[in-house]
Amino acid sequence: MPDSSSSTDQASSKPRSLFARWRALGWRDKRRLSALMLLLPITHLALAVFRLQRVRGWLERASFRTPSACAPEAIADAVRLAELAEIAGRRGAVAASCLRQALVVWWWLRRRGLPAQLRIGTIGSGESFAAHAWVELDGIALAQKDQSYRSFDGL
Repeated sequence: MPDSSSSTDQASSKPRSLFARWRALGWRDKRRLSALMLLLPITHLALAVFRLQRVRGWLERASFRTPSACAPEAIADAVRLAELAEIAGRRGAVAASCLRQALVVWWWLRRRGLPAQLRIGTIGSGESFAAHAWVELDGIALAQKDQSYRSFDGL
């Protein structure tokens, strides 16, 4: 007699469709993911037309709030926002780079009064050089798989 648990394991290991994954999201994640899908192309267009410093300045002025302390729940929520931004960057209207994702997450968190910091850095040198942008909150790099990037100071 075949083991029923093995057939259940095989069914659960199949990749779910995008629609099924969308339906599995909570209403708050759906709302934030939808907003990110709109904000990332706008940020992409702004960076295509203007320099990073100008766009960053606009976002900084548009997000000014007095920073408050970060509770563990706020950090966990910020990590989830960064994960949703990465999904929106992969699946949205434009393939949004880490810089575009980081700018939007940084702006969003600052609007909530959280002391988020935009980080831009590098890894490697010579021929294996790579640049990356991310957001830090209370010294924690949000939703970053590779923690070995070195941040430039003053950004």
